[in-house]
Amino acid sequence: MNSVKAFAPATVANVACGFDIFGFAIEEPGDVVELSRRDEPGIVITSIIGDEGRLPRNAEKNAVTVVMLHLLKHLRIKDLGCEVILHKNMPLGSGMGSSAASAVAGVVAMNELLGNPLTREELLPFAMEGERIASGSAHADNVGPSLLGGFVVIRSYTPLDIFTIPVPEDLYCTLVHPDIEINTKDARFILRNEVSLKNTIAQMGNVAGLVAGLMKADYDLIGRSMVDVIIEPVRSILIPEFKEVKQAAISNGALGCSISGAGPSMFALSRGIDNARKAGEAMQKRFAEAGIEAGLHVSAINKNGAMVLAE
Repeated sequence: MNSVKAFAPATVANVACGFDIFGFAIEEPGDVVELSRRDEPGIVITSIIGDEGRLPRNAEKNAVTVVMLHLLKHLRIKDLGCEVILHKNMPLGSGMGSSAASAVAGVVAMNELLGNPLTREELLPFAMEGERIASGSAHADNVGPSLLGGFVVIRSYTPLDIFTIPVPEDLYCTLVHPDIEINTKDARFILRNEVSLKNTIAQMGNVAGLVAGLMKADYDLIGRSMVDVIIEPVRSILIPEFKEVKQAAISNGALGCSISGAGPSMFALSRGIDNARKAGEAMQKRFAEAGIEAGLHVSAINKNGAMVLAE
């Protein structure tokens, strides 16, 4: 195989109460990576489309290629030459798993080019290295669902223990991205290092409730459990109109609403696509009333994750 093209979808991480342990994929948007062999050894980024020139072109500093370098080192391949084209189809610093989508698309494309020596699960640690270079933390709650699809739970990071759980067929995500940017490193920096016992107990109850609600298709339980008493109160101050937008979603049929990843995107979960669209339009309208343009995506949970595209 001389060339390959791969797609990796956007994701919602944390999912309210599950900081760094919950994430799910949506259908679109997502990043696309084109990979072609070249005669000279080494990985070269020839083009990045859609980043307005902001991302590094150095292969050792970009999430899309760092994962490839780690994979090649693991497989002890030293003489491979590749040209990389990255199509950035989501904004940077959006809270939609932008860097994760690049990393996942990159590692899936390279694995395919090499004849798929590793399984999807085996590719996960390499994809996490893309997150490390982008945000300083090798968390898996974006790369996991982008790579594997579905609703992902990270039970442990040391050792890495990750699995997917079933979700109701009629569960839809509304993702609204206001036209502002929050740096993931900054959003992690403001978090507290210590949490009260009271809040820990409340958060554990919500985590258990959300997992049970998803697996039992209990929509009321899903809604009651989408409460974050630890991260959201701190990070929400970075998002203008957060409380008003959240209330708009819930008042218009959403089960619950919170911050997507590090923000500023906000997501809601709803029963049925009509409720999801209604909630999204209300969220968009509330941002607009504050003078903030916001993009809107409505999607079922993407159960497939990254995919290789036909040339």
